Amino acid sequence: MTKEMQFKTIVAQYCKVKPEEMTNDMRFREDLGFSSLDFMAFLGELEDTFDVELEEEDALHVFTIGEALALLETLQ
Repeated sequence: MTKEMQFKTIVAQYCKVKPEEMTNDMRFREDLGFSSLDFMAFLGELEDTFDVELEEEDALHVFTIGEALALLETLQ
């Protein structure tokens, strides 16, 4: 499984969109229906899955799947 598909599979646990239907311009709140609590839980799961440490300041500037994937790339 690619890193992107693994990432989207995690996203899919918090919304009703299938990983293969997600696009990088989808927004977590507006398009996927994430609540603030969902997003924080999602970030924790990303840290555990990809063995990275996300800075809160960086996470506050992530609004789309593409932005989250780009941030993840910089941390690995």
